[in-house]
Amino acid sequence: MPPEDSSDVDAARWERVRHWLRAELGEATFESWFARLELDRVENGVVRLTVPTKFLKTWVQSRYHERIKARVVAEFRGVDRVSIDLRSPTPKAPARTNGASDATTQESLPSANENGTEANPSSSSSASRRIAPKATTRLESESLSGSPLDRRLTFETFLVGPSNQLAHAAARRVVEPRQNEGAPLFNPFYTHAAVGLGKTHLLQAMAQEAAANKRRVVYLTAEKFMSGFVSSLNAQTSIAFKETLRGIDMLIIDDVQFLRGEWIQQEFCHILNALIDAGRQIVVAADRPPSELESLEERVLSRLKSGLCVDIGPLDEALRVKIVDARVAAARQKQHNFIVPPEVVSFVAKTITTNGRDLEGAVNRLLAHSTLNGAPLSLAMAETAIRDLVQAHEPKRVKIEDIQRLVASHYSVSRNDILSARRTANVVRPRQIAMYLAKVLTPRSLPEIGRRFGGRDHTTVLHAVRKIEQLVATDRQVAEVIELLKRVLSEQ
Repeated sequence: MPPEDSSDVDAARWERVRHWLRAELGEATFESWFARLELDRVENGVVRLTVPTKFLKTWVQSRYHERIKARVVAEFRGVDRVSIDLRSPTPKAPARTNGASDATTQESLPSANENGTEANPSSSSSASRRIAPKATTRLESESLSGSPLDRRLTFETFLVGPSNQLAHAAARRVVEPRQNEGAPLFNPFYTHAAVGLGKTHLLQAMAQEAAANKRRVVYLTAEKFMSGFVSSLNAQTSIAFKETLRGIDMLIIDDVQFLRGEWIQQEFCHILNALIDAGRQIVVAADRPPSELESLEERVLSRLKSGLCVDIGPLDEALRVKIVDARVAAARQKQHNFIVPPEVVSFVAKTITTNGRDLEGAVNRLLAHSTLNGAPLSLAMAETAIRDLVQAHEPKRVKIEDIQRLVASHYSVSRNDILSARRTANVVRPRQIAMYLAKVLTPRSLPEIGRRFGGRDHTTVLHAVRKIEQLVATDRQVAEVIELLKRVLSEQ
């Protein structure tokens, strides 16, 4: 029997790591942050992983690096470090063989023939004719099939209350069958909400309802749109990608706040303009209103502001009770003896005020305690079961030490460098940013911040704060970095 390929062994080990992460963190978290984390290679005691975007790299490193490392070390023998790097969107094209035409090389890159046979390009023109439909087919199947839809997220399962009533009504109106070929009433339709308040549920419900009404609809996350566009550039099929997008009836983009890159934003704006001018529907969702999307170009923002903009507000108590009741009913279909008394439902709805995902997590904890203890649920048991959720959402206290470590890591300097008297450019800017974040995110006074930064005077801190405020207002790149660091610190 031939020896087992080490790469196959490593791949199997990595799959076990992924399976463990999915089980521990849950499906939603895994799909958001780990689905595109891939194993590159194992060498010299280091497992090298890759992600497609810098934002994803920073987020995973700052929040989950130690957890990933612990599991990787347990699975991979002789490994003591984990490295997370950026990767190219697609593998490089294979080298051409002598005598192969450009068309033949490009044709082999997008896809193989359906019957598995090799094409016979008798001429460059005939090869070109074969490339176009095959490239489009591949794009539709990979990029334009859209992000996965959860069949449970429909209008029927979307619970309505005062905070989301307008957004729900507008969404239903947008996907209604059109009586004529005139321009859509609300176009683009833009909705925004904080995490876990139902905007993704609403968008997926719209996608499924529109498809049921025989409209060609594509639902994409911003990351899926970016990766699809970059992949089409590398595969030299970007024209087919854009033309196929422009031929749909409804384009739905979720989490548009993650849209990055000047070129990609320009193309996104062109697609928006083309679809709107052609009377096609645009639906966009984000975690904030358009006016607060500092990372997007003005031309994109002006288009998004031109339509209907509706927010989904915090869940009121009556809606939270509805959500808990619905989650309990869903859990009871799997565990028939799962009974939650009304006073426990009321307690959970009063205590967990953040979002629907935390309410779902609370019900899962109640189910676990009820099943494992084998006793009827009581208020005392409920208090114990959801204690971690309550503590997790107490007001966040950001520490100056955490700010210093994160900023130092982001700019590849040490915390000691930031605290030192060094005045080189690669240290001064991170030090000023760390001082600015300490002033904005903590209640510490300027003199106290100065003392925590190597015993500096409060006037030095004030100068740093004013300097960064000026840069945030005039330099988009600095503003994006500040926003990213704030988000990471608030989620740690």
